[in-house]
Amino acid sequence: MSKKTLVIGASLKSTRYSYLAVQRLASLQVEVVAFGLKKGVVSGVEIDTELMPYENIHTVTLYLNPTRQKPFYDYIISLKPKRVIFNPGTENPEFYKLLHEAGILYEVACTLVLLSTNQY
Repeated sequence: MSKKTLVIGASLKSTRYSYLAVQRLASLQVEVVAFGLKKGVVSGVEIDTELMPYENIHTVTLYLNPTRQKPFYDYIISLKPKRVIFNPGTENPEFYKLLHEAGILYEVACTLVLLSTNQY
């Protein structure tokens, strides 16, 4: 499974779904990069606090509520991912439209469920 994934909204708190997603992706040998508010490391993955010009991103998985997503629209679109996953609580019709116009697929799903059911 070589779907390089960017987790946006990554957390160092082990109770957060974004933390579990980074952990799970890493354990499944998926190349994972992460962006969050606090620097740190989760399962060997460094959390960046600055937006990096990542290359070959297949999937962006979001853990930010719609209001907090706005500043990231252009950045995410510029990465040209194949798809963006909107985890529960991140649903954002305004952003769906922009992604659709940019030719980027999106799905409203839970990354952890997709991984555990082999649908990732």
